[in-house]
Amino acid sequence: MTQEPDTTLDWSVLDIDAHREVERIAGQLREAVAGGLHKRGAVVGISGGVDSAVCAALAVRALGPERVLALILPERESSPESSVRAQSLAAHLGLTPLAQDIGPTLEVIGCYRSRDEAVRRVLPDYGAGWRMKLVVAGGLEGRFNHFKLVAESPDGASHEARLGLRDYLQIVAATSFKQRVRKTIEYFHADRLHYAVIGTPNRLEYDQGFFVKNGDGAADVKPIAHLYKSQVYAIAAYLKLPEEIATAPPTTDTYSLSQGQDEFYFALPYRQMDLALWALNHGIATERLADALRISRERAGHVYDDIRAKRRATRSLHQSPLLLGPVPEVDRA
Repeated sequence: MTQEPDTTLDWSVLDIDAHREVERIAGQLREAVAGGLHKRGAVVGISGGVDSAVCAALAVRALGPERVLALILPERESSPESSVRAQSLAAHLGLTPLAQDIGPTLEVIGCYRSRDEAVRRVLPDYGAGWRMKLVVAGGLEGRFNHFKLVAESPDGASHEARLGLRDYLQIVAATSFKQRVRKTIEYFHADRLHYAVIGTPNRLEYDQGFFVKNGDGAADVKPIAHLYKSQVYAIAAYLKLPEEIATAPPTTDTYSLSQGQDEFYFALPYRQMDLALWALNHGIATERLADALRISRERAGHVYDDIRAKRRATRSLHQSPLLLGPVPEVDRA
């Protein structure tokens, strides 16, 4: 990491040549799928969000629509607008998507039951007709991150409670079924077609561990993991993706209550997080970040600390399985 000259930090550091980057990624994706992975095409799950939309568009550019399978995999708590946007994207790209409701599978394996069991330990009245989400707190105040349960009862009343570790872990473990079931279906279709699975995390998500191991974190190739979220939006605009997708704010689309990613995980909204992550990666002093984001120097320092803390906490998500003895024949392959 090198120290940048002491000049003003501004948003232009995230500017990219979208045309050049699209052509570069498409070329490397084509080579990765056919040459590196020896696959015939690609599978990509499209959620209606900008990341999966850009990945699908890049796959079509690299391989052609006839060699890209798009999957739409909602469940009972997915926003209806997500599937509508995903269908719109598929039509725009010339794809014929396969749609499958994963709700019955999640019901059978206990996703909703296990989650609700933990929720009721915190809010005993929680039941049918209630909606909920998790909200992160603490990082921007320089404290340890902790999570709050926010729920809405059928009469519209809001309820909030701090989660203990046991209940938080059970809610997250149960919810992770959603990402893992989707990935299982993606790999089923990839196996039957001899296709590669495309992963959709952007740089902010990849760096900060905002994915489920063996869920949305599993893939054969991740085309946009080096791109900041702002740059993904820039590429979506360049590719002229449907407006409702190219400008949609990022959400988790995981819990029954509407939730932004910054509520659940990140210290700041994505655009500010992009600049903070870029600045930390380039050795920019906290006072320059504070000036750029118009926050206090103390808060800018907390943002840097939060990024580092999440890197430490999620390091295992990036690791391959640990071997306790050498297997040189495979390691050399």
